[in-house]
Amino acid sequence: MDLGLKDKVALVTAASKGLGKATAREFAREGAKVAMCARSELIEVAAKEISKETGADVLAVRGDLTHADDIENVVAKTLEEFGRIDILFNNAGGPKPGNFLSLDAKDWEVAANLTLMSAVRLCYAVVPKMVEQGEGSIVTSQSYLIKQPLDNLILSNALRLAVIGFIKSLANELGPKGIRVNSINPAWTWTERVEQLMADRAARAGTTPEEEAAKISSEIPLRRMGTVEEFARAAVWLASPAASFIHGHALMFDGGLVQMPL
Repeated sequence: MDLGLKDKVALVTAASKGLGKATAREFAREGAKVAMCARSELIEVAAKEISKETGADVLAVRGDLTHADDIENVVAKTLEEFGRIDILFNNAGGPKPGNFLSLDAKDWEVAANLTLMSAVRLCYAVVPKMVEQGEGSIVTSQSYLIKQPLDNLILSNALRLAVIGFIKSLANELGPKGIRVNSINPAWTWTERVEQLMADRAARAGTTPEEEAAKISSEIPLRRMGTVEEFARAAVWLASPAASFIHGHALMFDGGLVQMPL
């Protein structure tokens, strides 16, 4: 299937590794020009790797999504390099774990700045350009927690729902302006971070990372975790013109884990 991404410009955040890097690579494979941002020098390494592999135009920009000035700089550098932004793929790390009484108000402020306000600021920086263009596509990566909260993740449980409310509201406002807005919500997907989590669980339980991963996989109807490549294909399709009538949707990428009424 031709996704219609040839020479489109995609901005992908938190793209130095994991889901963000895989998504940037898939955009490049589909012929898009890609701007990638992350906080560390790993973003330059990732961009060079993807450019060499795909032959695509890839721009690396360092930026911390918790800093408003960095977000403005990332968007400005993307526009300076490519002249437009057709797609914003909004991705960020999750807030710290904890139960309500183990956290304090400062923890909520820090988490809100990362999870909610990064999405808000990115949209403030990008949407006016998309309105000027008369078209655009925004996809935000959140979590299956929007449907099924987990213990010890109260910050993520609450704030990811806030992002979904923001995205659904944007969809209503921006649809008439030719801008599609959606979210993709992964459950367990095998990344470097999940590998670390499995090792940590195994160390505490006296098991192996493979055994801990098997426990999680047994609860997923497909009996396995997702891969970053599968996530990237779904995310890029959702962002692309091939999904032109998908709007205001929260796509679950969960292998059937979340059971919802029809």
